[in-house]
Amino acid sequence: MIIGNIHALQSWLPEELRQAIEHVKKHITPETPLGKHDIDGNRLFMLVSEDSTQPIAERPAEFHQRYLDIQIVMRGQEGMTFSCLPAGTPETDWLADKDIAFLPEGEQEKTVILNEGDFVVFYPGEVHKPLCAVGKPATVRKVVVKMLMA
Repeated sequence: MIIGNIHALQSWLPEELRQAIEHVKKHITPETPLGKHDIDGNRLFMLVSEDSTQPIAERPAEFHQRYLDIQIVMRGQEGMTFSCLPAGTPETDWLADKDIAFLPEGEQEKTVILNEGDFVVFYPGEVHKPLCAVGKPATVRKVVVKMLMA
């Protein structure tokens, strides 16, 4: 997991991640339509969404097998829960078809608060629980860049 802000990218950030974030900064505006936007076919693409956050207890944890996630908050605030431990047995396993599996929660979960411009990178296998409410549920506009790793 890597965490940062798109307006203050660190020099140690891997170049491929830096390029993907710079692409978002250059091409995503408040008027960008929701949905999938190709960057490099199925190897690299973005999902633009507006969703409501929910209480942590109502959010499922998830992980991916083939794709890395760069989750960027464009507007709003969201709690992002994560686990540093390996994923357990998923309740819902769509890894083969949709590269996502769901668990009720990760082991020893921790939460960070992401504000506008903040991003977090999850590598395949890293358990995370996006769209957790910070206080009352609220709408968040975000971009998730999906980068094929396997």
